[in-house]
Amino acid sequence: MSAIDDLIKERNARAPSRDRPALDDEAMISCDRLVRIFSVSGLEVQALQGLDLTIAAGEMTALVGASGSGKSTLLGILAGLDVPTGGHAVVAGRDLATLRPAERLAYRRSTVGFLWQQTSRNLFAHLTAAQNVALPMRLAGVRRGERRRRTRDLLEMLGVAECHDQLVPQMSGGEQQRVALGVALANRPRVLLADEPTGELDTETAQQVFSALRTANGELRVTVLIVTHDVTVSEHVHRTMAIRDGRISTEVLRRAETGEDGREELVAQEYSVLDRAGRLQLPGDYIDALRLRDRVLLALEPDHIGVWPDRAGPPAAGATGDTGTTGDTGGEGERA
Repeated sequence: MSAIDDLIKERNARAPSRDRPALDDEAMISCDRLVRIFSVSGLEVQALQGLDLTIAAGEMTALVGASGSGKSTLLGILAGLDVPTGGHAVVAGRDLATLRPAERLAYRRSTVGFLWQQTSRNLFAHLTAAQNVALPMRLAGVRRGERRRRTRDLLEMLGVAECHDQLVPQMSGGEQQRVALGVALANRPRVLLADEPTGELDTETAQQVFSALRTANGELRVTVLIVTHDVTVSEHVHRTMAIRDGRISTEVLRRAETGEDGREELVAQEYSVLDRAGRLQLPGDYIDALRLRDRVLLALEPDHIGVWPDRAGPPAAGATGDTGTTGDTGGEGERA
């Protein structure tokens, strides 16, 4: 038995059972093979196709994707506004598919905070900034003194203390979004979901909103997920996930590194995401560069999997072993 055969045997022994969800008990957000199917004009449309996702407590992440990729559907499920057709979605230890109506309402009021793109969905125009922020606490039965203290603290932390007594139309767009962030944080949620929070703002104002989100994430330790079509949002978070065709396709991780000159800089590394069924999506520019179509040839190497266009095949140097071994391990590698 070769070293590669040993590797495959060991890997299969460690593989999780497909009969139970492989959810991460320590994650703040955990999705396992999540499916959402809609019926449109008599046809079924699968918006989420077995999506896997894990976000740790305290993370600030972004989810980017084109229109129709499934990002809004996922956000609706995580917000408790929709339920999955299949699979599991667990947020802060709560399985969203099993919540009763009263539990779902409590979940939306206290476990998650939501920041919409449109001001009209975040704020009441006839109320002041302070009254808007205090309203969720009032509905939750928080005492007046505590409401006043927390409202003041939130507006100050988010850099809009001067808007305390201003009505919504008197504020700028950036101020409105930061006050709306205060509303979303009022009842101390463990998770903050932001849907295109800077979609209607200019670049400078968007920077202020992202700064406020980072402040909330750092000082309140709230887990933040930003959903957007704007790929530049990756500059403001350490982890950016891309969704395509209803599944997470790639992740970009950013980390600080110190160069030889002693300067610290952020380095970005892109990864293709392997889901629990062993599927991965190659980046579109890779597919186009090699003109990959229909099927590709796989070969399991000691430390990586080789992927070639079907017409080319692996190098002839024999690094992958004989033809039979290449074919057998290629199939296993696809399921790794």
